[in-house]
Amino acid sequence: MKQKGEKLMSWNECKKLPWNLILLLGAGFALADGVQSSGLADVLSRALDFLEDVPYIAIATAVSLMSSVITEFITSNDATATLILPLLYHIGKTMHVHPLLLMIPGAIATEFAFLLPTSTPSNVVGFTTGHIEIQDLLKVGVPLKVVGIAVLSFLMPTLGAIVFGTDEGKWVTRANSRWLGN
Repeated sequence: MKQKGEKLMSWNECKKLPWNLILLLGAGFALADGVQSSGLADVLSRALDFLEDVPYIAIATAVSLMSSVITEFITSNDATATLILPLLYHIGKTMHVHPLLLMIPGAIATEFAFLLPTSTPSNVVGFTTGHIEIQDLLKVGVPLKVVGIAVLSFLMPTLGAIVFGTDEGKWVTRANSRWLGN
C-alpha cells in the first residue's frame, strides 16, 4: 500500500487471478487438513496395523499403485499428494519404517497419470486437439505406469535409502527386514 487506506488489490486485478488453479489447490489442501484434523489419518493408520508384518517391497508397490490410480480420477497431482502424504506418514510410523520409504514413492507415483484425458492438463491439451484418442493414451499409458511403479518400487528401498538416508538410525533394522520379507 502506497497510501493509508489504499486497497491491496483492485477487483480488476483480482479477476485476472487463475481461480480454477487456486480453488483446485486449495481444495486439496483443505481435504488433507480435514483428514489430519478429524483424526481420520490416525484411524486409518491404526486400521492398517496388519501391514506391520508385510514386506516393504509389497507395501511400496501398493502405495505407488494406489497413488497413481487416485491421480487418474482426482485430476490433480498436487491434491492427490496433499491428501495421501499425511496418511503415508502415519502408516510408516505404524509399520515402524522410515516414513519417507512410503511418502516418496507415494508422491512420485502421483506423476504417473497417463491413462485418462482428464488426468493432467497435458493430457487434456493433447486430447482436445482431436489427434489423440483414449485408446492411444491407454496404449502408451499402461506400460509407462507399470514400468514406473516397478522401477519406483525397486529403487526406493535400494538407491533411495542411500540418497534420502532412510537406512540410518532406529529405522535400519526394521526397514531392511521389511525389504527382505523377514
